[in-house]
Amino acid sequence: MTSGRCLCGAVSYTISGDLRPIVYCHCEQCRRTSGHFVAATACRQSQISLDESTGMAWYRSSPDAQRGFCKTCGSSLFWAPEHGRYWGIFAGTLDRPTGLKASSHIYVHMASDYYDIDDGLPAYEEEFSSCYFPGDVE
Repeated sequence: MTSGRCLCGAVSYTISGDLRPIVYCHCEQCRRTSGHFVAATACRQSQISLDESTGMAWYRSSPDAQRGFCKTCGSSLFWAPEHGRYWGIFAGTLDRPTGLKASSHIYVHMASDYYDIDDGLPAYEEEFSSCYFPGDVE
């Protein structure tokens, strides 16, 4: 069982299933939400449970997805696509140890100009198939 929470504790969650390896997302929305690129994992939507959601708020960031955050402390927690099969989870909100490893970078054409992507991980201009779970087709 994996757990996580926001900075102030008003939102906490548990995950009963496996998590996808970490993907570094450099898209403009993730950069503006976090102040930098985002380290994100994901789980099937059916495997996540919001234990304490009194502080949970959602913002529709695009026609296809919304972002979940704590309305008290502002912590960004989730990215939830409309199809509802999985949720992206901001990895920094997970309790340690996570046991996760980074696997790749996505949306590198939107990366800011103050850092280099030179860690040797695969880097993609857009999303790629391993951002999804087996059997999911986007």
